[in-house]
Amino acid sequence: MKKQVVVYKRLPQPELARLAGWFDLTRFDSIDEHNRGAFLAAIQWAHGLIGASVKLTNEMLSCADRLEAISTISVGYDNFDVRFLTERGIVLTNTPGVLTESVADAIFALMLAVARRVVELAEFVKAGRWKGSIGPSLYGVDVHSKTIGIIGMGRIGLAVARRACLGFNMPVLYYNRHRNAQAESLFEARKCGLDEVLAGADFVCVILPLTPETERFIGEREFNLMKPEAFFINGSRGKIVDEGALVRALQSRRIRGAGLDVFEKEPLSAESPLLTMPNVVALPHLGSATHETRLAMIRCAVENLIAVLNGGSSENTVNPEALDRRHSGGSGAKGASDKVCD
Repeated sequence: MKKQVVVYKRLPQPELARLAGWFDLTRFDSIDEHNRGAFLAAIQWAHGLIGASVKLTNEMLSCADRLEAISTISVGYDNFDVRFLTERGIVLTNTPGVLTESVADAIFALMLAVARRVVELAEFVKAGRWKGSIGPSLYGVDVHSKTIGIIGMGRIGLAVARRACLGFNMPVLYYNRHRNAQAESLFEARKCGLDEVLAGADFVCVILPLTPETERFIGEREFNLMKPEAFFINGSRGKIVDEGALVRALQSRRIRGAGLDVFEKEPLSAESPLLTMPNVVALPHLGSATHETRLAMIRCAVENLIAVLNGGSSENTVNPEALDRRHSGGSGAKGASDKVCD
């Protein structure tokens, strides 16, 4: 008998066919108020889940006594309580690596757009306001040869550093828990304390995962340390930044501008003051949103799920301890919650 898998995101037909060759599928192209009840019922009988952009809470998963694996089509896994999953022997996999270059491209696009006022001046032209040579009031600033400060030197940080150093002749400062020897040897990056990066960079790029330790990592104090002519770029997670403090820093011209792909609450409210500021470029969380990368992410997630549900492992496992727990017979899935399931 095939294992049961719930798909909670629209997937291309070839990838659905791959999954269907191994498992019985229950499909939800998206989750909304109309099908949420059916989705929760399906989870109770599932051995595996695959999808993205839905926060799967402990309460939602507490009745999933058969659940062995969740394959999220994303690098970030802040939609899950990893400790809870590990205690129940549920393996969580993600899709790092395949989106590194696309996200780095998007971060650099934000830097260029906000520094050279690309969005603002494109709208200026489209509105028919371009009547002659532009003057200093519409000038932007150079990106090349400026100092970039990267907060979080992981895969994506390294890709951004490569673009900055080799493509734009930018000195690279970085803040990270551990030294990145590759960044230092290839791109002459210099590891600094957080305050030194903030004070020394012309472009401050945050590329951190969202964890309890990084939530609101950047706030009033950090913006006050930045240069008045500096730009703030966030292509990681919105909750890493105190958005109110960012708004105040921009309104007071404490910093020069911001390029943002992520926000505390998404979608961003149409009432957000960020949308009224010409020195802000705001994008709809599109860091990995290219045809090629999204397909690669889906394929990676499918491979992850097939491997784990067939008794193997994936190099993309977030909580390998869950595999050990399952293999030792200590899953504990059926006694891990006091919730009474209908």
